[in-house]
Amino acid sequence: MSCLDTVQAYGLRAIGIGSRLLPKTDFTLCEQFTLIGSGLIWNIYFGVLALLFGFFMSTGVALAKNARSRWIRKPAEWFIFVFRGSPLFIQFFLFYEAFVLLPKVGIDITLGPVELTAQTRWLTRAWLGAVIVLFLNTSAYAGEIFHGALQAVPRGDVEAADAYGMRGWTRFRRIIWPTMLRLAWPAYTNEAIFMFHATTLVFFSGFPAWQQKGDALYYASYFADKTFNPFIPYPILAGYFILLTLTVIAVFGAINRRLNRHLAPERRQKMRFRPQMIR
Repeated sequence: MSCLDTVQAYGLRAIGIGSRLLPKTDFTLCEQFTLIGSGLIWNIYFGVLALLFGFFMSTGVALAKNARSRWIRKPAEWFIFVFRGSPLFIQFFLFYEAFVLLPKVGIDITLGPVELTAQTRWLTRAWLGAVIVLFLNTSAYAGEIFHGALQAVPRGDVEAADAYGMRGWTRFRRIIWPTMLRLAWPAYTNEAIFMFHATTLVFFSGFPAWQQKGDALYYASYFADKTFNPFIPYPILAGYFILLTLTVIAVFGAINRRLNRHLAPERRQKMRFRPQMIR
């Protein structure tokens, strides 16, 4: 089988397209590159959805933590404390066990004369359950980042908005929120990079992959177990994640330049990537 045939057979295996059987012997570099790259689709899926929904959730958490009312502020503070204070790996197992305890037939919701059944069996699958855990985790970390940026919004900007007659939502949308994003974006970029790296923990969690089509670490572990040589599949996996990290830095860097386009060049915040050795 040529390398092109291998790509056609296994390139999309992780999402159920292509050959169902994995190679058993005589593994080639092309097979390892192709299958590990195929599994990376799931890691990108986990990271993109968690960051997409977590971005809006973290903004709400930051605003709630900044609220004057303790009934709004305290739940946000505890949410951040719990998810930042406990290991992500433990969160995966706790949520999986909690989802398993839900009724398998679903939960009945009565809305007047209409009764709906909310399906719960999908919560124990990686494509949904793991995304929920990652979403909550990144919402807590990013919420703290955005809250710090919210506190750092120059008072003069807010007073200038008041002088122009801006109030409420208009002031937040046009002045406070853009400034908050500009100040928080370099730190949020590091959080986004970590979130993509954290998707590898899904492999070790209790959440099963969709139709047993695993992520990148699943295939790297498969080849390491079959060949008894971890020094080929795992460096390939690391190389893919380095490329993914460079892509995130490029995309978020472009957004950062967009957020700072109105500032003089010497005042623009530059992106600085600080790898996190431990969460």
